[in-house]
Amino acid sequence: MSAEKKIALLGQPNSGKSTVFNMLTGAHQHVGNWPGKTVEKVEGEFTYNEMKYIIADLPGTYSLSANSDEEIVTRDYIASGGADIVCILADSSQLERSLFMLSDYAGITVPAMLVLTMTDVAEAQGKKINIGRLSEKLGIPVVSIVAPDKNSYGGFYKALEEAANAKKQLDFSALTELYKNGEQKAAYIEALALVPDNGLEKYSPEWLASKLLEGDNAVINKLSAASDRTALKKFAESNPNGSLYTSDCKFEWIDSLLSDTVTKAKKTSEILTKFDRAAISKRWGKLISIGIVLLGIIGSFIVAAPLMGIGGAIPSVLTPLINAIGMPEMLASFINSTLITALGWVFSMAGFVFGINLVFGLIEEVGYMARVSYVFDNTMNKLGLQGKSIMPMLVSFGCTIGGTAGTRVIDSYGQRILTIALAWAVPCGATFAVIPTLADAVFGSGGAILVMLYIFALMFLHIFVTAKIFGRKLSPVEDRTGLIMELPPYHKPRWKTLFKNTLVRAWDVFKKAFVVVVIVAAVFWLLTYSSSGMAADSVIYKIGTTIEPVTKFFGMGWQTFLAFITSMVSKEAILGVMSVLFTDGGSLLLTSATASADANIGTIIANSISKPEALAFMVAVTFNVPCLMALSSTMHETHSAKWTAKIALYYIATALVLSCLTYHISGLFF
Repeated sequence: MSAEKKIALLGQPNSGKSTVFNMLTGAHQHVGNWPGKTVEKVEGEFTYNEMKYIIADLPGTYSLSANSDEEIVTRDYIASGGADIVCILADSSQLERSLFMLSDYAGITVPAMLVLTMTDVAEAQGKKINIGRLSEKLGIPVVSIVAPDKNSYGGFYKALEEAANAKKQLDFSALTELYKNGEQKAAYIEALALVPDNGLEKYSPEWLASKLLEGDNAVINKLSAASDRTALKKFAESNPNGSLYTSDCKFEWIDSLLSDTVTKAKKTSEILTKFDRAAISKRWGKLISIGIVLLGIIGSFIVAAPLMGIGGAIPSVLTPLINAIGMPEMLASFINSTLITALGWVFSMAGFVFGINLVFGLIEEVGYMARVSYVFDNTMNKLGLQGKSIMPMLVSFGCTIGGTAGTRVIDSYGQRILTIALAWAVPCGATFAVIPTLADAVFGSGGAILVMLYIFALMFLHIFVTAKIFGRKLSPVEDRTGLIMELPPYHKPRWKTLFKNTLVRAWDVFKKAFVVVVIVAAVFWLLTYSSSGMAADSVIYKIGTTIEPVTKFFGMGWQTFLAFITSMVSKEAILGVMSVLFTDGGSLLLTSATASADANIGTIIANSISKPEALAFMVAVTFNVPCLMALSSTMHETHSAKWTAKIALYYIATALVLSCLTYHISGLFF
C-alpha cells in the first residue's frame, strides 16, 4: 500500500478538533514543534479502504488572520499545499459563530470538507441541520459526527474519501458578491486591483483582497514582491475599518447559509440562564469560579485518594518481599530505593492526574470551564496571559502536577510554558501540609499565621517577577491579543468518553513519568546510600557538611540544606527526612518514600535551629522545584527538556535568593 493523502484539521478552540484527531489516529501520533516556531505540532495517521491518511492537527484559532504564531503556522501550512484536504470543524450547537472559520477560509483553493461536531448537543437544543442542503450551498462534502463516539464516524470516512477523489473547493462566490456590493465595495474593488490576477500560492485574488482590506501585515508582506509596497500600505492605512466590513460580510454570508438549513433551538432553562448571568458577571463571576474550582480540587482528591493510597502502599508491600528473597544488601537497597519507590510515587502521581482530569474534565465537558477563563481574562492580562491560564494556577493550590497538566487547554505554546512557570510559584497541598506544621512548632500558632501571610506575599511577588522575566520571551507584548472565545452551551457530560479519555491520559503520564523518576531516584540513591544505613555515612551527608559554610550564607545549615535538596523529590517527605537528619538514623531515600517522621520532630527542629534559619528554610522549600513528579509533568506537557531545565534552575536560584534575604533580614528581629 503506497497511496497516501495528507489532511489537516482546521477549527476554532473547543470545536472538538483534538478529540476527532485522537479518535482517528489512536496511538499512531507524535508531537513536536513546527520549524522555527515554539508552537506544538501534532501529527498522526490512519488507514481507510487501503488509503493511508497523514493527518495534521493544526493549532486551534478563531480565524486565519496573522495575529499570533498559531494563526501564522496554520495559515502558512495550508498555503504551502501541505494538505491535500482540509477538514474544517464547526460546533453544531452554535453554528452562527463557529462557521466564522469557514468564512475566513473561503477563497483558499485547497480542497475542503466541513465536519459538524457536537451534533448530539445541537439535537438536545432542538436544532435540526439539513446536511444535504448545506453541502449544496457550499459545494463541498458536509458531514456530522459526535466527536467522542467512534460509531458516528461512518459518514466521515465516506465524505473524506469523496473529498479526496473529487477535490472539491469551497464555493465562495456568494461571499465575494457581498464584498463587491456592500458599503465599502469601492475599497474592495481597489484591493482586488492591487493583488495578482491569479492569486498567490493557494490564496485566491478574492481572499487576498479581503485580507488586504483588513490590513493584514503578513499578506501585505507577501504581496510586496508582486505589488507596490507603498501603495499597499497606503491602501491599508486609508481603510482602518476594513476588518469590520469584511466581518459583517462574513456573518451575513453565514446567515444566508443557515437561513434554510437550520431550525431554531428551543429556549434554555430559565434557572440555567440566571446562573450563567451570575457566572460571567463582574460582581459574582470570580467568586463563583473560585468556589467551583475549590470544590473541584476537593473532588479530585476524593477521586484520587484510593489510587494514591495504593501508590503509597506499594513500597510497604513490595519492600519486605524483596528483602525476603535474600539478594545482596546493596542490590536490594537499589531495587527498593529506585524501582519500587519510583513505582509508588508514579502510581500516586498518575492517580492524582486521573482525579484532576476526571473532575475538571467534567467541568469542561458541561461547558463551565470557558466561563472561568472569561471572568479572569483581565486579571491574567496583567501577567501577559489570557484567561485560560487561571485554571491551571488555581488547580496548583491542590497539586502542581494537575496545574501543569491543565495547561494543555492554552492555545499558545509560549503562554502554556509561561503559565507552568507561574504555577510553580503556587504552594501545593503538600507544602500546605508541611510548612504550617513547622511554622507552628517554631513560632507558635500566632506566629504560624504571620509566616503563611509572609509566604503568600512572596508568592504574589514571585509570580509578578517571573512573569516579567519569562514573559519577554514566551509572551512578547507585540504578540499578545485579547481572549477571543465562544462560551459553549451547557450540556450533559458524556461519561463513558470522559472516563476513557481520563484513563488514557493517566496511563500516558504513568508510562512517561516512570522512566524519569527511576533515573532521578537512581542518582539520589547513589548519593544517599550507606552500607551502615546511617545518614552520616552517605555521600550526600559528606557533601552537605563540606559545603555548610556556603549554605549558611543562604540561611541553612547542612541538615536543613539537605532537606531543601530532598524537597525537590517530594514535599511530603520533608518531615521524615529532617527526622533522619536531626536524629541520625535511617535511610534518607526510604524515608522520603514513606514520609515517616519522628513524632516529636517539630520540637526537635525548634530546639536545633534558630528562628531565622527555620523561616529561611520554609521559604526555600516553598519556592523550590515543586517535586520530581511535577518536573516530569512539565517535561510531558512542554515537550522541551530545555524549558523544563530553565524553569527548574530558575526556581532553585530564586528559592536560595529568597532564603538568603529572609535569613539575614529576619536575623535583625530574632
